[in-house]
Amino acid sequence: MQAVLWHAASTVRTNSQIAHNQDMQTNQLAALYPFLTSLALGLLIGLERERSPAARAGLRTFALVALAGTLGALLSEKTGAPWVLGAGLLIMGGMMVATYFKDIETEDPGTTTVAAVVVCYGLGAMVWYDMEQLAVTLAILTTALLYFKPELRGVTHNLTRLDLVSILQFAVLSFVILPILPDRDYGPYNALNPYQIWWMVVLIAGLSLAGYAALRVAGQRRGTLLTGLFGGIASSTATTLAFSRHARSSPNLTSMAALVILLANWVLLVRLSVLVVVLAPGLWQPILTLLGGGALAGLVVLYLAWRRLDDTHTAPTLEMKNPTEIRAALSFGLLYAAVLFAAAWLSDLVGSQGVYAVALVSGLTDVDAITLSSLRLFNLGNLQSDQTANAILLAVLSNIAFKSGLASVIGGGALARRILPGMAAVAGGLVLGWLLI
Repeated sequence: MQAVLWHAASTVRTNSQIAHNQDMQTNQLAALYPFLTSLALGLLIGLERERSPAARAGLRTFALVALAGTLGALLSEKTGAPWVLGAGLLIMGGMMVATYFKDIETEDPGTTTVAAVVVCYGLGAMVWYDMEQLAVTLAILTTALLYFKPELRGVTHNLTRLDLVSILQFAVLSFVILPILPDRDYGPYNALNPYQIWWMVVLIAGLSLAGYAALRVAGQRRGTLLTGLFGGIASSTATTLAFSRHARSSPNLTSMAALVILLANWVLLVRLSVLVVVLAPGLWQPILTLLGGGALAGLVVLYLAWRRLDDTHTAPTLEMKNPTEIRAALSFGLLYAAVLFAAAWLSDLVGSQGVYAVALVSGLTDVDAITLSSLRLFNLGNLQSDQTANAILLAVLSNIAFKSGLASVIGGGALARRILPGMAAVAGGLVLGWLLI
């Protein structure tokens, strides 16, 4: 009987040991996966550094650095000593600095490669701490940053003082002023929210800065279509004014100026569509139907204008002012707040007709303010979807009429004959889209 019990106990111990060994093997295989991921990330970064003749680290070095980062994280976790991971980072960075210090007279001091080694070590540690997706994303971005060195250097050399000021001012608008504003509703009708108002300022300034940057990057390769496209993103009113003057001073540029003006104002419809989809997704179907009618009519007009274009002349330079100027941002913020309050007040006083009156007046010079105000009132429940669509339609029609008159007065009769039919066709497309809602 004892022999039977002893044999059964031995069998249990053997089976338990086998299961324990299998668990250990499974855990070890699972622990191998982070190292394989780190190896792949190191090889990716090292592949780019291998191409650089001045770099003292390549494929093997970066692969080993990434593995060292994962190993350091593992040892820090298992031993409960976080300093192990930090010591490994100091060792890796010190080794790279010492490598470049041997040859002080080299043209490349190696700071980029040393920084890349430090980043690679950190990415290896991140993989062990279950942040694989973030580590992979950062590794790809790091490799791209290293690879596009000539392009980045070219961009920085071409930056003007105005470009730097624009970027810095946009950073102030977005990351200094916006976070400190209270996200609360104030005033009558709770229509004024400082954070929301300034967020609209940042949004419009960002779109303008994107258009301005596109014009700057295009440089001398910029053509008529790019000018109209990026000019419309930056400011369709400024583009209309500038090319109306070009048509007046150089009659041979009339057909080109007409195409640029029509394209810039067509891009305005695309801008408004993007704003609606982002800020009021519940309105996308009626508003896109409305604006889509005008956009389709505009495409036909643009094609006909492009067919009549004389390719013997290049597009003149479109001079743009600082798109993120603090004074301009404050002016737009005040305009947006005034339109928002006026629309809420008149809507309560005389119904939707009050909002329509504001749309007609404010749309003469700026469609963005009344569009954003209408979307805000819709999100607050103060406007119905049909009323919001009507307000946007009236604002766009008012803006089309204003710009048509502006181009006709400044550009002369020749320009007017080329753009007025196109503007009228876009207005007709908008009305047709409104009827289909």
